[in-house]
Amino acid sequence: MTFRFAPRVSQVKPSATLAMAAQAAELRAAGKDVISLSVGEPDFDTPPHVRQAAAKAIEAGQTRYTPVDGTPELKQAVIDKFRRDNNLDYRPDQILVSTGAKQSLYNLTQALISENDEVLVPAPYWVSYPDMVKLAGGAPVTLNSTADNDFLITPTQLEASINEHTRLLILNSPSNPSGQAYSRKQLEALGDVLLDHPRIIICTDDIYEHIWWGDEPFCTLTEAVPALAERTVVVNGVSKAYAMTGWRIGFAAGPAAIIGEMKKIQGQSTSNPCSISQAAATAALNGPQDSIEEMRRAFKERHDWVVDALNKLPGVSCRPGNGAFYAFADFSQAMETHGFGDDIELAEHLLTNALVATVPGSAFGTPGHLRLSFACSLETLQDAVGRIAKSLQEPA
Repeated sequence: MTFRFAPRVSQVKPSATLAMAAQAAELRAAGKDVISLSVGEPDFDTPPHVRQAAAKAIEAGQTRYTPVDGTPELKQAVIDKFRRDNNLDYRPDQILVSTGAKQSLYNLTQALISENDEVLVPAPYWVSYPDMVKLAGGAPVTLNSTADNDFLITPTQLEASINEHTRLLILNSPSNPSGQAYSRKQLEALGDVLLDHPRIIICTDDIYEHIWWGDEPFCTLTEAVPALAERTVVVNGVSKAYAMTGWRIGFAAGPAAIIGEMKKIQGQSTSNPCSISQAAATAALNGPQDSIEEMRRAFKERHDWVVDALNKLPGVSCRPGNGAFYAFADFSQAMETHGFGDDIELAEHLLTNALVATVPGSAFGTPGHLRLSFACSLETLQDAVGRIAKSLQEPA
């Protein structure tokens, strides 16, 4: 039987990171010793006090629907987090809790974007941004950056990309996949451009905020340029900072009018996030924060090692990042030396021959690169890079 699908679906690609992870899982199920550096998921356990809060919520019978936009307790914890960490003040009607930061981003594009609207997406970008824009009927406009500029866009580049169709700018800092982040001064410079274009909404995806080792403290756009708060939506969550990826809790903060429309989208799609996960997230945000520092130190150690190791591989270049847990390495010279047609072919070769799963840079809008997640033990990382080095010494 032949089925007819909505045209918008044909524009959307499956997530490259999830596709590579699935291939790695299939090989592992077949008995292969595969190392997966494809998925961005901390290898730490959720902190004990967070797990205990979830168990207590179950025993207390907190297993029913909650308000669509989150429990009052969690929304207050989110408000307190923004005030504590970012010097930002929000009211409860400016907060929406969702099933992961990904849903918050999806809600935003669905609420804002119409046909002929353009969304500025700096590259390298998280793989889902362009497809979310397409599903909303809009057109993603890629702003390419290079390693020479630390994979960050410039004010001149931003200004040149704006036209009468520009509706939204998405900033991700620290970045997935590059690990690069904008300094306060750089954000102020971008803000100067945006202040001259009041019709543009800004989304800042700060999900990697706490996985940070930059030379100066983390800064989000509205902290650097308070005048933009009236049209900026800040997206964050507990997945990365508290090793809670499977709990699926993210949140957005911004103008009440925008948050209200996002709430309507959520109310007619998934409704409220899991009640137990919300109790756990409340404990994570309100409780001791020492687990964040423990993970941050481990990720920094792995970052330093893997960047150095990749730069020692012939034909490979990797810039150090400011945060997140990814190395985004340029393999273009190695690809040319070994006759690989593109980064997809290289990634498939490494998976098949080295049994190491990576993600091609083309999935992030930056061909010739590979993203390697170092959300694994240092020993595993050393084994993986050793396999890559050996594979690149052999014929393709």
